[in-house]
Amino acid sequence: MIIYNVTIKVDQSIANAWLLWLLNEHIPEIMQTGCFSSHKVVRLLEVDESEGRTYAIQYNADSKADYNRYIEMHATEMRQKSFDKWGNGFMAFRSVMQVVQ
Repeated sequence: MIIYNVTIKVDQSIANAWLLWLLNEHIPEIMQTGCFSSHKVVRLLEVDESEGRTYAIQYNADSKADYNRYIEMHATEMRQKSFDKWGNGFMAFRSVMQVVQ
């Protein structure tokens, strides 16, 4: 299994609206691509929140091929939609992990 982890720091001024959008629009749209079998949203604790809240979204892909299909066919559009809606109100970084056990 492959975990595609997106960690996002969201400006306090948009945090509540952003979270609703994430849960009700963005994640469902990503899951509809068929590239991921499940996902989890977590909020990081014990971090400096003076500049915003930090969340991590973990998307589980059954194979590297499924993850690659998402990156090649959908990622650019999904990222652009985020920037179009929220501008510089968030900062994201991504990592890809393989489940060992």
